[in-house]
Amino acid sequence: MSKYAKYRLENTAIYAGYFIVFCFFAFPVFWVISLSLKSVPELFLTPPIWFSKAPQFQNYSFVIKNMDIFHYMWNSAKIVVVTIGLTLLLSFPAAYALSRFQFKMKRPVMLMILVFQMISPVIIAIPLYRLFSQIGLINHSAGLIAVYVAVEIPLTTWFLKGYLDTLPIELDEAAIVDGCSRWSTLWRVLLPVAIPGVASVTILIAVASWSQFIIPFILLDDKDMFPMSLGLVSLKNSSDAITTHYLAAASSIGILPVMIAFIVLQRFIVGALTNGAVKG
Repeated sequence: MSKYAKYRLENTAIYAGYFIVFCFFAFPVFWVISLSLKSVPELFLTPPIWFSKAPQFQNYSFVIKNMDIFHYMWNSAKIVVVTIGLTLLLSFPAAYALSRFQFKMKRPVMLMILVFQMISPVIIAIPLYRLFSQIGLINHSAGLIAVYVAVEIPLTTWFLKGYLDTLPIELDEAAIVDGCSRWSTLWRVLLPVAIPGVASVTILIAVASWSQFIIPFILLDDKDMFPMSLGLVSLKNSSDAITTHYLAAASSIGILPVMIAFIVLQRFIVGALTNGAVKG
């Protein structure tokens, strides 16, 4: 086998693997959209059909008219935006310190960050409820955001630390020679260069916060404060009738903001990666 043929075979195998992974994650989204366009009899056909013969777009209008879906989306959007801002504000300096400074107990600190990332929100949900009920943060957005930030900081710090490790130390040295302090170097020099890494981790924070269910389910009782995830559950529990197609329609609408954010930031990441960190 020639070198070129081997190269083509390897590329074909890689892209085939990519396609399999894509199908694995895309199929649930496709199936939800398919359910959202079906009538009630079509939901129970055996074998199931992939596409509705007469797409029921009125399922979406029913959801919009009879469910406060945009209110739930607005609640989620506020929580996600504040969570992203606070998480980056706390994680970026921590990642900078771990990347640029050498100090005692550095490795144990990094290991502890990784250990905290392994803790599931399900484990801390009940203790958090008891704590927050004592300090008056039940049914309060501040308490929910505080938990989200605490959950996201370990992964964000670890991710940004790894990205900052790829940036040349000469950037810091040049900034300090020009009279910048450590804080100025961090925010005015490294942050613009690290935009691709920041944008990538922003996607991760947004998706994790938008889809969070256990924490708001435990900490929120007021329906007016429900995020999108709890709003979907309230739709399912609000009627004894069959609501699978309506629930699928609401879910399809609910994932749109995350998909749009991913597309926008993905384009931004690609554009930022094409720019050199140091222009010669």
